[in-house]
Amino acid sequence: MDVAGFEFHGYSRGGPVFNYSDGVKGNLALGGELQKYRLGNEGDNGIEVDFIKRFETNGIKWKVHYMPAKWGSGDITTEQAFVEMGGFDFAPEAKFWAGQRRLRIQDVHIVDNFLMNYGDNQGAGVTDVPLMGAKLGLGVFTGDKFDNSLPNGVKARRLNADISEINTNPGGTLRVLLTSVSGSGQVNGGSGSGISVSHNQKDFLVPGLNNALFLQTSRGHARIDGEFESIDGKSAGKRVNRIADSIGWQFGRFGGQALIGYQTNKADLTGVETKDFSLGGRGSYAFTKNFKGLTELSTTTRKGTGPDQRLSKVTLAAALALDQDFWSRPELRLYVTKANWNRAAAVANAATFGAGGKTSRTLVGVQYEVWW
Repeated sequence: MDVAGFEFHGYSRGGPVFNYSDGVKGNLALGGELQKYRLGNEGDNGIEVDFIKRFETNGIKWKVHYMPAKWGSGDITTEQAFVEMGGFDFAPEAKFWAGQRRLRIQDVHIVDNFLMNYGDNQGAGVTDVPLMGAKLGLGVFTGDKFDNSLPNGVKARRLNADISEINTNPGGTLRVLLTSVSGSGQVNGGSGSGISVSHNQKDFLVPGLNNALFLQTSRGHARIDGEFESIDGKSAGKRVNRIADSIGWQFGRFGGQALIGYQTNKADLTGVETKDFSLGGRGSYAFTKNFKGLTELSTTTRKGTGPDQRLSKVTLAAALALDQDFWSRPELRLYVTKANWNRAAAVANAATFGAGGKTSRTLVGVQYEVWW
């Protein structure tokens, strides 16, 4: 919504789960970053709203963002609070900002994970700097946030460089995100670094099919997506490698998204390594303009020091929406989720969905999801 320079955007999801037990309403996943297939499995309710006011003074365009959020039974938090300015005579295309800003680059919606993302802390930077046909963004950050600061004696600093819109082939673009972390008072030193490369291809193989490929690596206190990793002064960093590929499509009434991903995580101090595999997808079929059927299937594994863990999930849902497109929101869903996992997964998650040695659960509920 945009009225006289004032914008109001947001996101929210929620709804009742009717047959849960042990307090488990969802969150059925082995713990990997790409392993929570979210349809009929969110396990939470919440809302976040972004208030934006735009101004223009002497040719300079500037705006103020404020985004509060409320998730579950927690407190209201500040997700964003920053000022951005652009249109300066020495750099007319560049936009300068300071504060706490989300710089979320690209996500895979069906697992609710931004694979490239370098915001969320107090910082300052610039975006949209022309660079030989591409665009450059730079950001420098501390480990503090509006709602909390690092403990006394603990410091963290992060520098990110984001190079986007690198044209590689017809319909294809490359993006590179670089991360460098330093600090003091951290476990096992305060350094870290990472690099993420993504390639997005429109009309991959056939019109209406889009593909996103991610190659990523990080070490120490740099997180695989471009943020900080374990900077509380009590936790060590880790080495992470990830390859993931996501496709999205819309062929008439039939739309969807699918993912395959593999990630390794090796703790710096203990050397313990986990290997996570993820394969799944969600499809939607519009029976009418406003009524869709949804199906989500997934299988995930986690390998570590003990027996291999496995979890599979299937969700069927009927949905009301504004249009037949996969991305049409708001969407109201009546869903049934069935998940099964092996004994090793039950033992590893005995405090949550594996309580009592359970190796399967069925969830039935109604959910809304909306963004505007």
